[in-house]
Amino acid sequence: MEILWILIVIGLLAAVVVTRRRGGIRQVAPGSPDAADPAAYGFVRQEELDIRLPGPDQDLLDVLNVVQATQDWRAAAQLLAGTGKEGEPRWQRVQAFAGAASLELQQRPGVGGGWLRTWRSESPKDAGGAAVHAEFLVQQAWRSSSAGTDDFRIILEEARTVCGEAALLAPGDPVPYIIELAVARGLGYPPEQFDQLWAKVIDRAPAHMGAHLAALHYWCEKWHGSRDEADHFATTAAARAPRGSLLAALPLFAVYEHLPEVNLVRGFYQSAVVTKAVEGALHAVHAARQDDPMLSHVRHLLILFLVRSERWTEAMNQLLRVDGHVGTLPWTLNGDPAAEYTVYRALAVAGYEANGGTPANLPY
Repeated sequence: MEILWILIVIGLLAAVVVTRRRGGIRQVAPGSPDAADPAAYGFVRQEELDIRLPGPDQDLLDVLNVVQATQDWRAAAQLLAGTGKEGEPRWQRVQAFAGAASLELQQRPGVGGGWLRTWRSESPKDAGGAAVHAEFLVQQAWRSSSAGTDDFRIILEEARTVCGEAALLAPGDPVPYIIELAVARGLGYPPEQFDQLWAKVIDRAPAHMGAHLAALHYWCEKWHGSRDEADHFATTAAARAPRGSLLAALPLFAVYEHLPEVNLVRGFYQSAVVTKAVEGALHAVHAARQDDPMLSHVRHLLILFLVRSERWTEAMNQLLRVDGHVGTLPWTLNGDPAAEYTVYRALAVAGYEANGGTPANLPY
């Protein structure tokens, strides 16, 4: 199916072009190759897209740059110590630090990510360092080992141990338990054991979007639950979501998790199931606080569904709000997230212009 979409965008972008300039804004004919030129819409060029984060977090980026340039962990520890336990940013920052260390190790085996090892050895009682270490191990397991292998299980067993250490160092912090949700998925916790873990999460952060996404991944695994169970988890969480919560968008993530099973069905993206999930997610982003750190996650997934549903103007509306950062689903499942995102962005622009849209009458 992905090949089909790539062929479509190539065809759209290869159409005959008529360009002209008027009023200082470059106008492009529908189907023009220039329609995908980032400069025409103020989009960031592919090579400049940030694949580390789903949206802007300047404090985190500044600290990441310092840590990676100096290999000194103290700035990371200070940032996490000053990040509240009750919201989403702590979880996202832990993921970002762990991901940076994991990528460094991949690029420089045996050497990269040394600052995390030093952090743990020099400050073993630092709660932030323990959480980053646990998440690092989880990412290493999923990136470098095949699920079910001995190496995979050994790494996740170590991650579970470090999650326990992190939880003891930071009572009331949901992050160690959220990290363990990925361990539960990989090690195949039985539902009863998972429920006990989940209770610890929701006792500390009942409306945590990142935690719900991690739990959804567990329920979507075939050996744990059927599609019905995953959908039930998502719809129940959405129904119980407090006003303004992005949990109302969770059913769209559930639909996305099952795409391999259904994305060859003709007209699926115009079906009632997808339309209902998309409308719920659109309502969620409209009602959410505009500084909600999970907002970019939902907008990026909406882009995929809106493009595939040929809802071009709405797709452009989301693109204009998130362009520049692509470090989230659905792009990160591709080996080159920036390239994957750029294909969908080009499709949205081409479809938007083919239906009369121009840079002069943008929806934003």
